[in-house]
Amino acid sequence: MPTPNPRPTTTSPHPTTTGPRPTTNLPSAPASALNSTVLGSRRRGPGSRLAVVGIAAAAALADWAILSPLAGLTLTARQGGVQHIGAPAVLAATIVVTFLGWALLAILERRTHRARNIWTAIATIVCITSLGSPLTNGIGTGTKLGLASLHLIVGAIVILGLRRTTLSAAERC
Repeated sequence: MPTPNPRPTTTSPHPTTTGPRPTTNLPSAPASALNSTVLGSRRRGPGSRLAVVGIAAAAALADWAILSPLAGLTLTARQGGVQHIGAPAVLAATIVVTFLGWALLAILERRTHRARNIWTAIATIVCITSLGSPLTNGIGTGTKLGLASLHLIVGAIVILGLRRTTLSAAERC
């Protein structure tokens, strides 16, 4: 008994053409593009970068909530006087820093083929350098460590998140 054909074929209405008709006229995407978009190995665009801003802000606020209200640390620093670091300051600083990182990345993507690597190096240096402020200006050991954790959490999310959204030189062309 013959096996049925799993895909029905239709013949072309033109008598000079024989064989099955193609199901679509769209060009097929290369496998690398399919893998990066469908499988989600790298998401790009303003929506992805905006998600990094939101995730960094949410993580910073969560860390602040654990440190200040839950653990009972009073996050204070000497910056021209004694300043209390509250949720609004944490949120504002995180959003500003993330958008500045995004802006630098966008500029580098337009000007160099090695934007991802250059931006990652700069962002890592900025993150490490930023630890000097809480470690020298924080009042008390717990506060110093807590503020440093805020810097490291935001830095890690911004660096890894925005790096993931960059286009390689070949993809930009």
